[in-house]
Amino acid sequence: MPTRIQKQARQDTMLLNMGPSHPAMHGTIRVMLELDGERILNSEVEVGYLHRGFEKTCEHRTYFSLLPYTDRLNYVSPLINNLGYVMTIEKMLGVEVPERAQYIRVLMSELSRISDHLTCLAAMAMECGAFTVFLYKMKAREFLWDVIEQTTGARMTTSYIRIGGVRADLHPDFDAVLKKAVEETRLVLKDVHGLLDKNKIFLNRTRDVAVMSREDAVAFGWTGPCLRSTGVSYDVRKAQPYLVYDRLNWDVPLGERGDNFDRYLVRMKEMEQSLRIIEQAAARIPESSRGFIAEGMAPAQAIKESRRQRVRKDIALSPNLEGSEEARYPDILASDKGFVVPPKEETYTSIEGLINHFKFFMRGHGIRPPKGDVYFAVEGGNGELGFYIVSDGTDRPYRLHLRAPCFHIVSSLEQLIRGRYVADVIPTFGSMNMIGGELDR
Repeated sequence: MPTRIQKQARQDTMLLNMGPSHPAMHGTIRVMLELDGERILNSEVEVGYLHRGFEKTCEHRTYFSLLPYTDRLNYVSPLINNLGYVMTIEKMLGVEVPERAQYIRVLMSELSRISDHLTCLAAMAMECGAFTVFLYKMKAREFLWDVIEQTTGARMTTSYIRIGGVRADLHPDFDAVLKKAVEETRLVLKDVHGLLDKNKIFLNRTRDVAVMSREDAVAFGWTGPCLRSTGVSYDVRKAQPYLVYDRLNWDVPLGERGDNFDRYLVRMKEMEQSLRIIEQAAARIPESSRGFIAEGMAPAQAIKESRRQRVRKDIALSPNLEGSEEARYPDILASDKGFVVPPKEETYTSIEGLINHFKFFMRGHGIRPPKGDVYFAVEGGNGELGFYIVSDGTDRPYRLHLRAPCFHIVSSLEQLIRGRYVADVIPTFGSMNMIGGELDR
C-alpha cells in the first residue's frame, strides 16, 4: 500500500529511504525522504521497528516482577526508569522512603543522567565526524558505570531502585570511586568544550540547523533538554520537586535558538549541573546505622532477638546480596513489610520469614494497591518520564501507560528537516537522543 509521501510525491522528485538499516537510524527508524537534489521537500517518519509490548506485558506481571521491564525502556539510564515506576507505586500506596535511600536515589539518577547525555552527544558527534569526542565521552561513561556497577551489581539493566527504597546500601568504597568519576568526567567535559564549541565544521553542521520555536516545541509536547534548548524553563525536578532535589542547589540551563547546537550545549551544561547535585548529595547523605538495634525492646524480646542475630551471623549470604543485609533495611527500605521483600536472614532462619517471603511472591498476594489510578513523573534523560497506572485492587496493574519523552520529540522530525539537506538529518536526529525501547515500548 502506498504511503502518504508516495501519494503526494511529484514526478520530478526522488523518494529515498533513510533507515532503518542506515547507521544513524540505529536500526529502529525509517525516514522516507522526498528530495529535490539533496534538499528535502517532504518526509515521513515511521517508528515501531522495536515494539516489544511493554505496556501490555505489564498487565500480566505483578507490581514487583515487572520492575526489570522498566530497565529496558531507556537502556542508557535505566535507574531513572526504575525510579519513575516505583515512585508511582509509592504514591498509590502512600509509602514513606527513608531519607538515606532518597539521597541514594538522587545519586544514582544523576549518574544515569550524565551517562545518558554522554551517550547522546557521543553518537551525535561521531555521526558528524568527530570520532575523538566519541572516545572521550565513552571514557567518561566508563568511570560512571564503574560507580553504578559497584553499587547495583550491574552496568545497564540494574533493577536497583525498589518499591520502598533501594535494593542495597552503598558500597564501602563508594566515596572514593565517585570522587574519581566526577573528576574524570569534568576533565572530559572541558576537553569536549574545547574540541567542539568553536569548531567551525561542527558549528556549520549544527548552528541554525533544525530550529524549533518555543511555541512549536510546547505544541509537540517536548520536554527535557530539547525543550529547554528553546528557552522554556521546565524541569520536573524544579516544577514538581521529588526526593530531595528541593534541598540541593543547582540551575536549569537554557538555550536561545532551539537549534542543534543549543541541544548539544544544554546537555553539556546539564551534565555540569548533575555533577553539582552529585557532590552535594554525597556530602549530605545521612550516615548508615549499619547495626542491629535492640533499644526500647522488652527484655524477653531483646533476648529472643539477640539469639536470632547470633544464628543469622553464621549465615553465608550470596555475594549478590552484599549491602542488603537485614541490619541495613531501616536505612534503605520502608518500614512497612507488606511492600518490601523480607530480608534473607528471616527467610533462612524462621518459618514466619519463609512464609512471608513465599506470600510476597505468590500469585494473588504480594503488593496490592487500592483501586484507583495515579500519574507520577520524574525528569528522565530525554524529559518528562511519566507512568500512569490503573489499579483494580489485585496484585497486577489493570492498565499501565508510559509517557515516553522521546516519542514527542521524534514526532517533530518531519518539521525540523523540511527544507534542509540530507546531511542535516544526521545531526538533527542525533540531537534528539532517540531511544528505541522508550520510543516504541
